[in-house]
Amino acid sequence: MNIYVGNLSYETTEEDLQQAFEGFGQVESVNIIKDKYSGRSKGFGFVEMPAKDEAQSAINELNDTELKGRTLKVNEARPRSESRGGRGGYGNGGGGSRGGGRRF
Repeated sequence: MNIYVGNLSYETTEEDLQQAFEGFGQVESVNIIKDKYSGRSKGFGFVEMPAKDEAQSAINELNDTELKGRTLKVNEARPRSESRGGRGGYGNGGGGSRGGGRRF
């Protein structure tokens, strides 16, 4: 199960998250999202746990708890939307004049 962890302190490391979640079972991966230009944490990340029951236990126990001075928001991650990064569905673009402009 992929778990979203929000409201992270900028000082929180992937190792910190790994340790917090390992108390509930096997952790497959940890990824704190960072700004691609500055390399600074964006304040959220994801933890992958293969066993759903262990993951759910971690969510229940770690949500609204404190880590490095911040209250964590922990829940099951939602799948990325298919339209992410798309053009927004504005149809086929421009076109001819519709009238209504100034007339001199």
